[in-house]
Amino acid sequence: MGFSIVCWGFAFPLIKLGLRELSPISLTILRLSLVSIVFLVLFLVISPSKLRLQDIPYIFLLGFIGIVLYHLCLNYGETQVSAGAASLIIATIPIFVVIFAALFLHEKITSHILLGILLSMSGVTILSITGKKLEIEYLSGAIAILFSAMVGAGYTILGKKLLQRYTAFSLTGYAFILGSVTLLPMINNDFITEVINLSTIGWIAVLSLVFFPTVIAYVFWYKALEMKPASEISVYLYFTPVISTILGIIMFNEPITPFYLLGGFLVILGLILVNTKN
Repeated sequence: MGFSIVCWGFAFPLIKLGLRELSPISLTILRLSLVSIVFLVLFLVISPSKLRLQDIPYIFLLGFIGIVLYHLCLNYGETQVSAGAASLIIATIPIFVVIFAALFLHEKITSHILLGILLSMSGVTILSITGKKLEIEYLSGAIAILFSAMVGAGYTILGKKLLQRYTAFSLTGYAFILGSVTLLPMINNDFITEVINLSTIGWIAVLSLVFFPTVIAYVFWYKALEMKPASEISVYLYFTPVISTILGIIMFNEPITPFYLLGGFLVILGLILVNTKN
């Protein structure tokens, strides 16, 4: 569990490092293509759940929405927003899972969950309008990352029924592979030029993103879920933004303002309320 959290904490600074040399689209194409190759190799070693023909359109949609759109918006957002702020906004995925579950699965929202949602969204609002001077570019970056959190929650909701027929490992691999097909039309001369000119540091950032937060962390996390209840290990997720914030300070000298601390506190407090049972 601890290893997974550290990997996910490193993901946001690594994205920012990769964006120094790659455009958001190029970073998305390169990362997801390599992840898909890794899953194909893993499928040769670890037999996945059998892919049903009738499920392919749904898994394709799942991969496009929850993986391709997620990474495109997150990568664009991090061109404007700090790694720490990005990790805090993405941390609201459970908030949107609760909202979508209420809207589409008719699950009940209690008063303390509603309070948690309001607190977290208040924190996101503070992070979105006080990270820099109120610039359109910064605000658009924050909104893009918030959209990533929404589609990430959509991935959870859409994948819920499919997990009755597939292991989490298999479904994740299939979603990456099928979803990444949509990136093929985006490969152009600019992408090829950026990849050819990618420095050693750039390759380290990309390959680290491929293996650690994307593949290894999820395998470890799902293994932890087999041994402990989700409600017990979900507490560890609150440390991801803390790690990202510390790394952002060390690697990019990202400022920590009182508004950032207030926004981060509200986001995490809201998440705790949402995940706390009555």
